[in-house]
Amino acid sequence: MSTSTRTGTYTRQDGPPQVILGAHFPGVNNTTVWSDPASGSHIDFESFRTFAQIAESGRFDFLFLAEGLRLREQKGKIHDLDVVGRPDTLPVLAGLAAVTRRLGLAGTINVTFNEPYEVARQFATLDHLSAGRAAWNVVTSSDAFTGENFRRGGYLPHDQRYVRAEEFVRAAAAIWDSWQGREPEQFVYRSSQFDITGRPAVPSPPQGRPVIFQAGDSHQGRDFAARNADAIFTRHSTPQAGRQFYSDVKARATRAGRDPENLKVLPGVSFVIGDTDAEAEELAAHVRSQQVSGQTALLILERLFNRDLSAYDPDGPLPDIEPDTEGPSLFAGRAREHDDVHAEIAALRRLARERGLSLRETVIATQARQSLIGSPSTVADALIEAVSTNVCDGFILVPHITPAGLAPFVEKVVPILQERGALRTDYPERSTLRDLLGIAPPSRQESAENDAPVFASAGL
Repeated sequence: MSTSTRTGTYTRQDGPPQVILGAHFPGVNNTTVWSDPASGSHIDFESFRTFAQIAESGRFDFLFLAEGLRLREQKGKIHDLDVVGRPDTLPVLAGLAAVTRRLGLAGTINVTFNEPYEVARQFATLDHLSAGRAAWNVVTSSDAFTGENFRRGGYLPHDQRYVRAEEFVRAAAAIWDSWQGREPEQFVYRSSQFDITGRPAVPSPPQGRPVIFQAGDSHQGRDFAARNADAIFTRHSTPQAGRQFYSDVKARATRAGRDPENLKVLPGVSFVIGDTDAEAEELAAHVRSQQVSGQTALLILERLFNRDLSAYDPDGPLPDIEPDTEGPSLFAGRAREHDDVHAEIAALRRLARERGLSLRETVIATQARQSLIGSPSTVADALIEAVSTNVCDGFILVPHITPAGLAPFVEKVVPILQERGALRTDYPERSTLRDLLGIAPPSRQESAENDAPVFASAGL
């Protein structure tokens, strides 16, 4: 088992495994306990500033922001969790660049409804404003509902999402790479999705290129990440599932001709910390009950049954009806997709019967995000063990309260990680996000070689 460490450069040395830490400002979802008085506004910059500065005080690697291009709807009404609104990612990160010094700034930007020149310019600007701390989480969409907000509408077939994503990222790379000296060179990029040429308006980013994240889990998504991403935001964090995913994507990176050490695997996890393991378990059960109200439980199941369940009692049994798989969806916008809704419902009924659970209790038992639950020492041990045994390279933490919900982790777990040598005690001077993560940017020559077999017409 490797015991290599990350440092402020790309070199590695013997020692305890280093745990990469990201902090996810959770946005609109049912992770956040909105009823808690400590839950702050999600459109007030002060919330973002407080959250970022807590993460930086804990010597985290980066802050992560999600993105939503349209408010979700359920039964023709704005979804309960979306009524707070969805602020634009890049202005928030630009503001955070001014109130943080070393923390990486990762933002989600959709490649289906944007253009390479615009996005390349925006992230190059953010990288300059932050002195090399920018990261781009690349996401795709084939959602016609979201597409109605844009000129092209829902034009992109589902099977073309990653074709456009890959060509988009490589077009952006061509733009970033085209300012190498004192003035910009001309870039040319031609592919099935793009035919663009010109000169960049912003010098090449301090990192060479911003760090690229990706969060897809399909075979297409994994292959895209293996060829193009520096880090993967994944849901696989249990030991068995994590190791399988870790081994799979690292192998894909190797087959793509890359050093697998330059592709970091970072599952998203929530956490609950108590003075003892028993106290943490008790608190976690309370948190989960707050996250899933009776109304929330019904809304979650409506997406599975595709039926109006408002007449059902959340404290009663599961509905004894079958799902509507033929009618139009009650839910519009991004949502979890189920391969076999009948099998999903059968599994829920079996669990409810075996454990004597109500409708709401069944949702609570099955919808929870993977969590780290325990005393500070237990949680620190779990983090180090996961990185030591190839479950992942680190974690993206999702607190159930924002903006201050990260504080218990920083105050109680971070000192233990630092004492054990698994987390830096301070940031290296003049470090970029790539330096913190130990990820080298691809050279211009490597980029051209990697692009050539797939995009023979792309001039870099």
